[in-house]
Amino acid sequence: MKLKKVFIRSGILCVAIAIISCGAAQVQKIVQKPYTIQTKEINVPAKDNLPGYTVIEKTQVDLTCFPKDKNGYHTLFDGESFYGWRGYNKDVVPGKWTVDAQEKAIKFSGTGAGEAQAKDGGDIIFARKFKNFEVSIDWKVSKGANSGIFYLAQEVKDQPIYVSAPESQVLDNDNHPDAKLGTDGNRKSSSLYDMIPAVPQNAKPFGEWNNTTITVYKGTVIHAQNGKTVLEYHLWTPQWTEMLQNCKFSQKKWPVAFALLNNCGGDNHEGYIGLQDHGDDVWFKNIKIKILD
Repeated sequence: MKLKKVFIRSGILCVAIAIISCGAAQVQKIVQKPYTIQTKEINVPAKDNLPGYTVIEKTQVDLTCFPKDKNGYHTLFDGESFYGWRGYNKDVVPGKWTVDAQEKAIKFSGTGAGEAQAKDGGDIIFARKFKNFEVSIDWKVSKGANSGIFYLAQEVKDQPIYVSAPESQVLDNDNHPDAKLGTDGNRKSSSLYDMIPAVPQNAKPFGEWNNTTITVYKGTVIHAQNGKTVLEYHLWTPQWTEMLQNCKFSQKKWPVAFALLNNCGGDNHEGYIGLQDHGDDVWFKNIKIKILD
């Protein structure tokens, strides 16, 4: 593995302090510290008949800037600012992503072009890698909308986020055609996209808030939707490799995706949380994470 430092880019974020009320006697602060984004490239050579690729590494945000509640969950979005968030393979949040002040939510404003991302669109990530964790996200979609929640993502040069990250589907099951594709409903909401269906399928209709909770612990992954566990699987096992070989990310169909997903999270088994631009209106809020290390 050859390490090559490419450039250093200054990404100074504005300094602000958001005050959040946490009961009559306690006030917590999200301290939005300025930081410089440094970027380097890690070249991973071809191996075992799989292509090589280049991983982009950028400076990670300091998690201690984000308040932690009595149950150990850090708030990753305060309902007011994008501090800690940026575009996938970018230093800033693309313009199609905004903060919906009324909903206190992150909103992607759809272009009507589906997966054909607009110039000011693209997926976003929280700028810190996580290894063993439980992340909880509330989401809602417009009619016929499609999106996703990624985890253990790597930033790979000239590749989309989903070549390296498992995806928990975000979908209007009643109106988007993806719900009828795949196998046994494995493209419906909170499913492991194109691999494992979410059962029971208890998603609420478009316009209503749902919750997806994803737990990753030493290779065991659990998806829960609206308080119900809907699937479990195990990374870095022969069964995981078999699932990849039987989906759109197989070694034959998409070699670079197979190489990255089969070693999901990279050698350190850690990666980013990401939210998908699929071209449709979608909202995310109450984003929090508990470290399980």
